[in-house]
Amino acid sequence: MLERLVIIPTYNEKENIENIIRAVMTLDVEFHLLIVDDGSPDGTAGIVKSLQNEFSGRLFIIERQGKQGLGTAYIKGFKWALESTYEYIFEMDADFSHNPKDLARLYVAAQKEGVGVSVGSRYTKGGTVLNWPFNRLLMSRGASIYVRMITWMPVSDATAGFVCYRRSFLEQLDFDKIEFKGYAFQIEMKFAAWQLGYKLEEVPITFKDREEGASKMSTAIFNEAFFGVLKMRWKGFSSSYNQIS
Repeated sequence: MLERLVIIPTYNEKENIENIIRAVMTLDVEFHLLIVDDGSPDGTAGIVKSLQNEFSGRLFIIERQGKQGLGTAYIKGFKWALESTYEYIFEMDADFSHNPKDLARLYVAAQKEGVGVSVGSRYTKGGTVLNWPFNRLLMSRGASIYVRMITWMPVSDATAGFVCYRRSFLEQLDFDKIEFKGYAFQIEMKFAAWQLGYKLEEVPITFKDREEGASKMSTAIFNEAFFGVLKMRWKGFSSSYNQIS
């Protein structure tokens, strides 16, 4: 059984991709890395492939045609990770908004009894956000408060995209029941874990806005989350995310 895999979805991340790969690969704790690239026209995939010999057996890539959504990229990565027998599977952005050094802390938290997901949290005690404009911070913080009010889910940063999943949760999850592809995907994955009886363990992090490349956030993605949470809560009353339900 392999231990730790970090999944990074990419679209036009040539400014960041080599640096983030090297940052992960030089950590004291060994992580393997899977890049899921959605046909980046800027050559992101080519940079990854040029580094595979240097990090043989630790760096992998899945190339897809065109932008298919964050959620489908991660699910593709999750299935690959399960087939490859990894025990802990991480999500992380390519742009250094998530500090690679915090991967080890997420790993430790995910090992606690009953935990299905450890969450790198901006809004739990000790967490913070740097360099975000006030309106972006207000939208993000407000979204997490809204999610908690509607779903009753015990997590302060429901939209966080820096997380670690235990294999046992992903094996139990029916991926076909995850409906959302954008901003709401992160919320639904946490909600699914909670619905299946797993604990959500928050780890305070410092989130830093990207310095290179362009943000993928849009009004459409935020709207999906706003209305998706209502649908998610209703779904939680009437069905299960379990594969055998």
